Amino acid sequence: MTVFRLVAGLCLLSASLWAEDWPQFRGRDRAGVWYETGILDAFPANGLKVKWRAPLRSGFSGPAVAGGKVFVLDFAPATRPKGVERALAFDEKTGKLLWSREWEVNYAGLATTYAIGPRATPTVDGDQVYVFGSMGMLQCLRAADGKLLWQHDSVRDFGAEVPVWGMSAAPLVDGRRLICLAGGAGDSKVMAFDKMTGAVLWRALSSDFEPGYSAPILIQAGGKRQIIQWHPRGVASLDPETGKSLWEVPFESRMGSSVSAPAWSGQRLLISNFFDGSMMIALDDSAPRARMLWRGASRSETKPDGLHALIATPFIEGGHIYGICAYGHLRCLNASTGKQVWETLEVTRERARWAAAHLVRHQDRYFINNDRGELILAQLSPAGYHELGRTRLIEPTSNPGVRREAGTVNWTHPAYANRHIFTRNDQELICASLEAAGR
Repeated sequence: MTVFRLVAGLCLLSASLWAEDWPQFRGRDRAGVWYETGILDAFPANGLKVKWRAPLRSGFSGPAVAGGKVFVLDFAPATRPKGVERALAFDEKTGKLLWSREWEVNYAGLATTYAIGPRATPTVDGDQVYVFGSMGMLQCLRAADGKLLWQHDSVRDFGAEVPVWGMSAAPLVDGRRLICLAGGAGDSKVMAFDKMTGAVLWRALSSDFEPGYSAPILIQAGGKRQIIQWHPRGVASLDPETGKSLWEVPFESRMGSSVSAPAWSGQRLLISNFFDGSMMIALDDSAPRARMLWRGASRSETKPDGLHALIATPFIEGGHIYGICAYGHLRCLNASTGKQVWETLEVTRERARWAAAHLVRHQDRYFINNDRGELILAQLSPAGYHELGRTRLIEPTSNPGVRREAGTVNWTHPAYANRHIFTRNDQELICASLEAAGR
């Protein structure tokens, strides 16, 4: 019996070592990389096994998975543009609703077509979950039961002006700090709070212009940890402990459209904008300094010369870039020059304005969620796009605001956790298995 228990314990330990939560936007380090093993190599002929479905209301917020719970935000309209936003927690294994917390909002001033719910993915850190609503309500909730621990209304408390597409940037935890694109008045575009109490620790960057929508990321370059914030006037590097500006590279984003997160790999940092194209930044390896390596020449969304991404963050892999361009083309660029290597419409299968797909790298392949509700498994290389499989995952339900074949889209970034995929539309949250057969 003793030997049996030892073996069983080792098996459980081994399984836990390879299991991995997805506690924030784009997973560990916000890198969009899934590290688990035991994942399938091909989709079942009859589609993925959906373990559970849970009713949900509307919104774009992606799910976060941590500590046996799935956290997500949604919105229920009352008399438009008013309604309530909600933070919800579900049991990861069963989909049972564990708790919910709601607050009143007024979406007046937001672009009406997209005023359907929160945008920012919850950020989970230990016993706390941090949520950021479309109108700037920042809350720290106890993960176990949803109890409010502290909150700030960015508009009321810091004079923030909500941009036309709503507050969208998921807060970032760094040590004892919670970093948020709060958009506060004065020099409070980015703010750091004590994650346990909500006390303001520092403020950074001028708010003489709108905040944009891109979530902050944390990198290590030039011997220094740096908070990177892409905003509509450029890319800024901040000292995580003080908020002091380390460097800034200018980049004007029309209509405040700094949206996708910056892509980072080694000494390279890439941003990509729907209207204005891409810029590659070279990071100094000896000090926290940076310079523009190259920038695409085209300022035309209909004639993009490189990569004009909108929602989905591109990838830098080796010497190449992979990302979805302005009208749905998956493109490969030379990372050193920005020149196009190849393009394909196979991922989105439609040349349409704002067509999108989220890429998550897993070992030598990518899981790709296109906005038609399909999940694709593919290999990307300088030689081209090689599709390994495709399956229907979830119904698209959101109005894209432009003509589309399907009429609706799904723009949510999913979570990949514990050998499952978690995603949502405006009606439900689902959990589907991606575990290899026989495990």
